[in-house]
Amino acid sequence: MTIMSSKITCYLDCVSPYSYFALLHLEKNREVLALHNVEIDIVPVFLGGINVGSGNKPPWTLPAKGAYSKYDSARAKQYFGVPNTKTPSFFPILSLLPQRALGYIKETHPQAFVCAFLDVFRGMWEIGLDVSKPELLAQVLRDRFKEDEVGQIMENANSAPYKQRLNDNTKEALDRGAFGCPWFWVRNSKGEEEPFFGSDRFHFMWEYLGLPWQDVRLVAPEQAKAKI
Repeated sequence: MTIMSSKITCYLDCVSPYSYFALLHLEKNREVLALHNVEIDIVPVFLGGINVGSGNKPPWTLPAKGAYSKYDSARAKQYFGVPNTKTPSFFPILSLLPQRALGYIKETHPQAFVCAFLDVFRGMWEIGLDVSKPELLAQVLRDRFKEDEVGQIMENANSAPYKQRLNDNTKEALDRGAFGCPWFWVRNSKGEEEPFFGSDRFHFMWEYLGLPWQDVRLVAPEQAKAKI
């Protein structure tokens, strides 16, 4: 049997808090995944286009989902270690500008790309900045890039090639069955490929990749007391 390198392709949009949680978790496990010969590719997409292309609707458009989401969101914030995350008053945003900017950063500043993506997530979901506004996106980017670099990023984010790049990324995700974000396309060492959706399916993903992992284990009362 031919052993292939495994790969996780992750499609994310800064408008999605669960995309933020997913990227945090992938980065937390990046070194271990590399030891298992698993490559990670983070791809900026436009969630609005995925929703339109797949016929999906945002959770808050269904009252029952909207009511439940406050509980699920609070649990996820604690689990992923970002309790200060909050839904800003201007949510949702049209995320085209930041997503195009991230596409440019990925190509021209690959070493800074993931950190820049996390900066944009933090700017929106923790600091409360509307990163769809050019001046506020530039403010976030200045924490990592020089002023002239920020100018180049902002200029190219509005250029035809990077508008098309975001369109192409979004179409690729749709072609791979995406109906939301985070969306994952995973190839295991056998060359098999499957999609995964959401920030709470990593245990299924690890199993599919054939990686050693530990399941959630319930601890008996006497064991819990012994640890105190």
